[in-house]
Amino acid sequence: MDFGVVLQTDPPASRVIELTKRAEQNGFSHAWTFDSHILWQEPFVIFSRMLEATEHVVVGPMVTNPGSRDWTVLASLFATLDDMSGGRTICGMGRGDSALRFIGRKPMTLATISESMQVIKDLVAGESVTYRGVRLRIPWIGEEGWDLPMWVAGYGPKALDLIGREADGFILQLADPKI
Repeated sequence: MDFGVVLQTDPPASRVIELTKRAEQNGFSHAWTFDSHILWQEPFVIFSRMLEATEHVVVGPMVTNPGSRDWTVLASLFATLDDMSGGRTICGMGRGDSALRFIGRKPMTLATISESMQVIKDLVAGESVTYRGVRLRIPWIGEEGWDLPMWVAGYGPKALDLIGREADGFILQLADPKI
């Protein structure tokens, strides 16, 4: 069984790097961070340092969303990190509740999440996609690319249906009310 840790990217970023190293030393397989660009430090910059400081741990956002960044930018970010680390990234995807509402935008729909996941996953794999009516491929990614696992955060019957059909994993955030 794999165990992961979720780290909040409050300054200093060096603390997140150190905690990731400790997590790997103690047998954790995954290290996740949040991705709300106004609330916390930029996770993709920190991911590069987390990957550099470790040998085996898989890193990624819990969660990013298809509304804060262009999907081609997300694909390029993941592919770059995979190229640097030998394929040690994972993508947690969600509606963008904290990231988007904080800047006055509505969270993404499940249809948008579904479409974005396919575009991002295919681009990272080195495949051609049609995005906003344009056929494209990221040319520096080899034909074999990388397999980017896509996990989705959600609840409710429609979200769970999407997760069951299209996602590689499920993110359910719960808290004990006594804590």
